[in-house]
Amino acid sequence: MPATLPDDVRELIDEAIAALEKGSAAWGALTVSQRVTLLRGLRRTVAANARTWARTAVRSKQLSDDHRLRGEEWLSGPYATLGALDAYIETLDRIATGRNPLDGLEIDRTLSGQTRVHTFPLTGIDSVLLSGFTGEVWLTPGVTPGDARARAGLAQRRPAEDDGGIGLVLGAGNITSIPVLDVLYELLAHDRVALLKVNPTQDALVPVYEKAFAPLIAPGFLRIVRGAGDVGAYLTAHPAFAHVHITGSAATFDTIVWGPSTGTGAAQTKRRKRENRPRLKTPITAELGGVSPIIVVPGDWSDADLRFQAEHVATMRLQNAGHNCIAGQVVLISSDWSQKDQFLIELRRAYALAPERPIWYPHSSERMAQAAESYPDALVLADRLLVEIGEGDDPAALESTEYFAPVLGVEQLPGTGQLFLDAAVRHANERLQGTLGANVLIDPATEASLGGGFQRAMTALHYGTIAINTWTAVGFITPTVTWGAFPGNTLADVGSGLGVVHNALLLADVERSVVRGPFRPFPRSASVVRDGGRFTILPKPPWFASSRTAAEVSEGLTRFRARGGVPALLRTLVQAMRA
Repeated sequence: MPATLPDDVRELIDEAIAALEKGSAAWGALTVSQRVTLLRGLRRTVAANARTWARTAVRSKQLSDDHRLRGEEWLSGPYATLGALDAYIETLDRIATGRNPLDGLEIDRTLSGQTRVHTFPLTGIDSVLLSGFTGEVWLTPGVTPGDARARAGLAQRRPAEDDGGIGLVLGAGNITSIPVLDVLYELLAHDRVALLKVNPTQDALVPVYEKAFAPLIAPGFLRIVRGAGDVGAYLTAHPAFAHVHITGSAATFDTIVWGPSTGTGAAQTKRRKRENRPRLKTPITAELGGVSPIIVVPGDWSDADLRFQAEHVATMRLQNAGHNCIAGQVVLISSDWSQKDQFLIELRRAYALAPERPIWYPHSSERMAQAAESYPDALVLADRLLVEIGEGDDPAALESTEYFAPVLGVEQLPGTGQLFLDAAVRHANERLQGTLGANVLIDPATEASLGGGFQRAMTALHYGTIAINTWTAVGFITPTVTWGAFPGNTLADVGSGLGVVHNALLLADVERSVVRGPFRPFPRSASVVRDGGRFTILPKPPWFASSRTAAEVSEGLTRFRARGGVPALLRTLVQAMRA
């Protein structure tokens, strides 16, 4: 049954839907060239509100205005949104002028024969600022390079042919760019205007969103509403929507699709699921998180390598206090690695010394307590837990529970080289819950020694985003790669979700994205001549929790993305060198 709402709330929602019904016709009447103009105006309003956006997000997460980690909110909020807009503008401008979105891009095949589109970097400035970082999208088996070109553009190839209707976006509560990026994907990939219901944790951002996205709100292409579960239930039962997209938990997804799992309706929900009769009749896509692995391939690492990669792992877990669907949760390490003990010493140190911050997301403290109960011998380091699975310990809870909190686990597997890597891939595929993102750390010499075995292992690693020598967050923030679970999930067994978002090149038939970074930072990246690694100008990426200048660099990069300006960029680069 549809949720019962107070009359005034229901009237506001119904007014918003009525405005979107008119807006859908107006959106469908726009040419692609007119849409480019609209997006350029939207970019200006987002840029004008970037400072307020970041500061509001900082405060909503219980951080002070001068907190060392405040830069996280610049990168994961306005910076990510501006980057997406720039990429969408370029794609639509190409279509509007009779070009293909993939013109000039390298398209080849993987060892497995899959079509691969090299999608990052595409601009000179990205090649400089993120030197050493690359991104590629692998298409589903059987898709040819010609197919990729023919289908690129999705709904924007023939925007006037179909009225996409209205999409319902149930926004994430943890990262402030997620709700609006999901709205943009509804609008551009599917030609659907959107009603965005923000998560209550994002209520403080609503006035910012309304100003930043005014060019979409004024003509009826977007409406934003607040509300808790009762509003969500009313919306998902409403017949006005052609599609639903949710970023959240699998439990919430199942409640929407099948019904409540507890209480008086639980028996009926079980029967629906058994008979494959979903309560939700509207098509739905979803991004739902999971337990992400960090595979550490043994090699011959220097002391500096061990320290840097330990800080890297700590960042993967602790960014945003661990309240991330892409947070690394299980480190898979070789029990036969001669440097294992030294790496674990560095990991404990990096994990303990990372800046403290509040655990702010609802119910995360309870999940922390749950982890502590499951693993009473876990190391308690400041406001976080480090679970090192030993002989006789049961890793099941760690492998099957997305804690969404600062809980990091370490499991050991036997073997070295290809033997270890293949075992780690099997373990990640078969034992860890979800398929959203996987991280792999491997030094260049070891990767070279594996030859084609490394890419075969990556092909066998069934995750929607694979990050090699970087964190999957780089895939999230790079608009020209895709974000979503590995294909194959169903309504009844949704795993990490259905479908993809971001995907600013508007590629069809996506299987996964692969992003790569440099194993060593500047100046040690100069060893590229010696060991075949990747050169980068970054001494430490600004998303590292241990970066001393992360806040200044993140704000500076956002301002440069918003307004340009060589002097400001040079000042930011100087700060980056002090990281």
